[in-house]
Amino acid sequence: MSRISLSRFLIEEQRQHGALPPDLRLLIETVARACKAIAHSVNKGALAGVLGEAGTGNVQGEAQKKLDVIANDILLEANEWGGNLGAMASEEMELPHSIPDHMPRGRYLLMFDPLDGSSNIDVNISVGTIFSVLEAPEGNTQPTEQDFLQPGSRQVAAGYAVYGPQNMLVLTFGQGVYGFTLDRELGSWVLTNPRMQVPETTKEFAINMSNMRHWEPPVRRYIDEMLAGSEGPLGKDYNMRWVASMVAEVHRILVRGGVFMYPKDARDPSKPGKLRLMYEGNPMAFIVEQAGGVATNGHQRILDIQPTGLHERVAVFLGSREEVERVTGYHKA
Repeated sequence: MSRISLSRFLIEEQRQHGALPPDLRLLIETVARACKAIAHSVNKGALAGVLGEAGTGNVQGEAQKKLDVIANDILLEANEWGGNLGAMASEEMELPHSIPDHMPRGRYLLMFDPLDGSSNIDVNISVGTIFSVLEAPEGNTQPTEQDFLQPGSRQVAAGYAVYGPQNMLVLTFGQGVYGFTLDRELGSWVLTNPRMQVPETTKEFAINMSNMRHWEPPVRRYIDEMLAGSEGPLGKDYNMRWVASMVAEVHRILVRGGVFMYPKDARDPSKPGKLRLMYEGNPMAFIVEQAGGVATNGHQRILDIQPTGLHERVAVFLGSREEVERVTGYHKA
C-alpha cells in the first residue's frame, strides 16, 4: 500500500471534495515546511546551541526561550512571500505582522503560537506549534488588528505540530482531523492517523493541581469528584496527567481520550483565563470539535466567543464529550 504524503493528501482533498481552495492548500504546505524547520532546530537542541533563555520578553511579559524567537522567525520568513496571506499575528508579537509592500498579498490571515510549551525545551519534553487560519474581509488589502478579531467558528483551517519522539502534524479544514508523521529520512509528512476521533468517555484528566486553591467552586467540585474514584459520585477511578504543553495534552486526548483543563483562577480576577483565545483556545477547540470532542470556557462554546483583543485570554475545558459537558454543567448549576 502506497504512503500518502501531505502534498498528495491536500491535492486529493482539493480535487475530490472542492473544500480546499488552491491558495489555502499552498498556505498549509508552507506552514508544514516551516514546522519541519522548527522540528529540526528543536531536535538538534544543545548541539545547535539553541537551548536556554533568549534574554528577551514577549508581549505578555514572559521570558522568551531562544527557540521561541527562532520558531517565530521561521514562521514569519516562510510565509511572507507566498502571496497567500494578508497579515500574520503571533503570540510572541504585540501587533500583527504585515506582508512587506514588495510582496504579493492574499486573502488569508495566519495566527500562531510558534513554540507552545517552551518551558519544557531544556528538559527534553514534547513542545509544539499551533496555528489558525481566517479569511480577511473581502477587498481588504491591508488587514489591521481588528480584522483578526473573528470568532473561532470562522476559522477555515487549524492545526498543530508536536515535536516529540515522533514529529507529527495534525490538521483540520472543517472536514475531520488528520494526523501526519514526519519521515525524517525522506523529509516528508506522511498520513498516519486519518479521521482522528476523541472517545466520548474517559478516565483521564489533565490539570495543574498546584493551582487548586485558586479555582472557582465548580472546578473544585469536579476535581474532588474525580479524585474520589470508584467510591465517589462518578463511580470510576481516574488517572491524572500534566505535561505543561497544550500541544502534548491535546494530542494525547486525540489519541486516547481525556479532558484538559486550564480554568480561570482567583489570582487575577481581571483575566478570564491563562491561555490565549486566538493562538491556543480557538485552533485547539476547532480541532477537538472536528474530532467529536467538546471545548468550552466553562460557560459557552469557545468557538462562539467574540474576541475583543489579539492577546485575549480564555479558560479552557476540552476533550471527551461526557466530561467536558459535566464540568460545564457544574458552572451553570
